[in-house]
Amino acid sequence: MAKAIKKRALGRGLSALLKDPEQDIRSASDLNADKVVGNIIDLDIDAIEANPFQPRSTFKEEALQELATSIKELGIIQPITVRKTGVNEFQLISGERRFRASKIAGLKTIPAFVRLANDQESLEMALVENIQRQDLDPIEIALSYQRLIDEINLTQEQMSDRVGKKRSTIANYLRLLKLDPIIQTGMKDGFISMGHGRAIINIADLSDQLDIYEQILTKKLSVRDTEKLVQQYKSIKTTTPTEPTVTPKHIKKSIQDFSEFFGAKIGVNVGKSGSGKITIPFSSEEDFNRIKKLLDREK
Repeated sequence: MAKAIKKRALGRGLSALLKDPEQDIRSASDLNADKVVGNIIDLDIDAIEANPFQPRSTFKEEALQELATSIKELGIIQPITVRKTGVNEFQLISGERRFRASKIAGLKTIPAFVRLANDQESLEMALVENIQRQDLDPIEIALSYQRLIDEINLTQEQMSDRVGKKRSTIANYLRLLKLDPIIQTGMKDGFISMGHGRAIINIADLSDQLDIYEQILTKKLSVRDTEKLVQQYKSIKTTTPTEPTVTPKHIKKSIQDFSEFFGAKIGVNVGKSGSGKITIPFSSEEDFNRIKKLLDREK
């Protein structure tokens, strides 16, 4: 009983310390800094503001509600991390899902690990901590890496040391940002995987990227099928004459009809003499048989 009373008294003393302007802690060398900085303490949840550097752009409401229910039953298992910004004022560094869910659960206080950090340090810690999470989508991770480059001026080698990832892995994520924004959104929403994105990125033309993306969705192509389709697109591009030729109007009108009929982007090469060839790409044996049936039907 005596220990419990002592603990509550200590808690009241710490709460008073945090709210006292004359004893405000601005550096690790300040009086009483050892009681706050580097410790896990219960903070008023209203004294904490969200992290403006948060790399995550979306938080699923259903998942937050589930976490809030868990917090009501079990409490906060892992403390959040904050930095001290003023007299009884704190800013999140990491743990925003727990912070949001705790508010939904109606908590008045939340356990937090307190640090002293400037804006750049806070941003770097938030980005690195989020990159380590398992539930981030590939585009969120790629954007976090890009922010470390743009705002913290880290090289890929330095990032490799910070996050414990190979430089080649970091480079693969960064390349995803060259995808058309529509495809990036599709990856964020889970319509395609990172493997699909890595295959599509080998196509420089954004309109061709979108054509491939549409085929992945409509035909439910696997990553391997997508890689084959990309090779076919690249093959069509490399066989195009180096000297540009004007495609006759009667052919231009028919290309779209052909593409819609076969459900694939039809390649047409026309020579100066007017002769040429039509290329019909297919992504698998099943796709080939589908095209064959279409041709057989027209006999």
